[in-house]
Parts: sequence; structure tokens; C-alpha cells
Amino acid sequence: MPIDCTFVKDKKRMRYIEELKDNERVLGHYYCKSKQSLKTKSNKTYLSLQLQDKTGMIDAKIWELNNEIQSFEEKDFIKIDGQVVVYNNQYQIKISKVRKSNEGEYDERDFVPTTDKDVENLYNKMVELINSVSNSYIKKLLENIFVADKEVIKIVKSNSAAKSMHHGYMGGLIEHLVSVAEICDFLCTRYKHANRDIIIAGALLHDIGKIYELSPFPENDYTDDGELLGHIVMGVEIITKEAATIDGFPKELLSLIKHCVVSHHGEYEFGSPQLPKIIEAMIVHAADNLDSKVKMYEEALEKSDPYKTWVGFHHVLRRNLRKSSN
Repeated sequence: MPIDCTFVKDKKRMRYIEELKDNERVLGHYYCKSKQSLKTKSNKTYLSLQLQDKTGMIDAKIWELNNEIQSFEEKDFIKIDGQVVVYNNQYQIKISKVRKSNEGEYDERDFVPTTDKDVENLYNKMVELINSVSNSYIKKLLENIFVADKEVIKIVKSNSAAKSMHHGYMGGLIEHLVSVAEICDFLCTRYKHANRDIIIAGALLHDIGKIYELSPFPENDYTDDGELLGHIVMGVEIITKEAATIDGFPKELLSLIKHCVVSHHGEYEFGSPQLPKIIEAMIVHAADNLDSKVKMYEEALEKSDPYKTWVGFHHVLRRNLRKSSN
């Protein structure tokens, strides 16, 4: 296939959202995350957009609806010509021209944030953890979900672990699941009475419902069932369905594994239907909380100004973050 020279030139000129500066002209392709038709106080129609690339999102406005504003829809890739302005201390793009991007003009990898880890290596680690499980029922359950089901494997490798809070990028889910399982593997050797097989199962399965809670990239948004049910309920449904295909799966063992899933948020105020009531569930919760919170620090540090010591206030962690070194 011949190279599209126009695309090459556009790609060289592309500015990622995190790089944009005040008063800068923006000419390039972006993913239209959302599109709303609104009215000003004087009853004039305008369009409010949310644009996305792999580095983040930015609000955009189209104040003048004229011939330069061609037809496009939400969830389209669009080419814009506009200018960066500051509104309420936030960058915003004032768009003067827009059209739907043509196939071949953009590279989808520019719009999808991706893990910096080797996904196949992460999956191999997951399989190693599953192979290390001694209990035949638990091992079969994990194999059915993570090894035998090719569609689940594909989604686990590609989906994010969250819409935005932590691991919100392609490959984020498997990165998070393996990280939590490895932390759990370390912790369970430190405490008596902890059943490693149940802990490993709880760690790998605690967010399995997210394969259906969140849609694939570049959308990465809540599905209908994600909004209506949530990943905890859907995760329990997946586990219950797969366990039913395994002859003689012990009812008590199944309940203990599902308890690790329903209690992994740790507290009622954080959306946990149950508090951790067994030592295995407490370890899974602690590992999940550790990995997600430390990841928030890591992501904030990576996006911070390299010349400043203080990162700024983190709204989820509810504190001002500081670098330990520059």
C-alpha cells in the first residue's frame, strides 16, 4: 500500500494534548470522546466537545456553526483547526474548522494510552501463578477463565483497569491483576492461617468483571451493565457461571473466593458490599488498595512538571503530592 504523504506530514505536526500551550494553534486529528449541542445565554447554539489522545483529554468549543464545521459524530476521529485558550484555569480549544478524519490519516496508537509493560510477559506471569495453585478446583476455575477462554484472554490483555483513576490505559487490567497477585503472593507467606490458593484466586479474579464493565479503547467508558450492575456483581456472575461447569466444586470454597471479590474495596463507603471477613479477603483488599493508590502517585509524578518539586493537589488521594527527588 502506498504511503499517504499527507498523513505523514500531519503526524509530524501532531501535538499531544499534554504538550499544548496557551494561544497555540492546533491542527491535527483527535478522538471525539463526547459531543453536546448547547445554548448560550443569548440562545445561540454551540458545540461542546471532549477530545482525547493517548496523553489525556481536553475540552473544546465550537462557537460559530458555519460551512467550516463539517458533519461528525461523538466517537469519531476528527481533524480540527483551532486555538488553545485558558478558561477557568484550564486549557480549552476554540475550534474554527473541523471535519471527520479519513481512514489512513491517523494512527489509532496516538489516541490509546498503553502500558509500558510487556503484555505477553504479564500474561505468562499470570499463567505461572495459576499453575502454582495446588487446589485442583481453584486451578481449574482460573484455567477456564484465563487460559481456555480466548475471548476473555484478549479482553484481559487489552482493557484498562479503570476509566481514569488508576491503570486507565490499554493493558492496564492485566498489569493490575498480576501486580495485585504478586503482592498477595508475598504477603500470604508472612501470615499464619492464610490460604495461598484462595488468595491467588481472589487477586486474579477481584476485577474480572471489568472486562464487561468498561468498553474497549478508544472509548474506554462504562457499558450499560457497567453502569447498572458494576464490576463486582458481574465478577461474581462470571465466577459462579464457570464454577458450575466444574463437577463437584465445593460450595464453601466458592463462597470464600466470591467473598474475596465482593469485599475487595474494603469499606462500605468505597462501594464494598461486604467488609473483608476472612484473612484471605483482607490480604486481597490490602494488595489491591496498595497497588491502585501507589499507581496514582506514579501517574501523577509522571505527568508533573519536571522542574517543580510539588506535584499539586490530588483530588482522589485528597492531598498535595511532593516529589522525593527531581
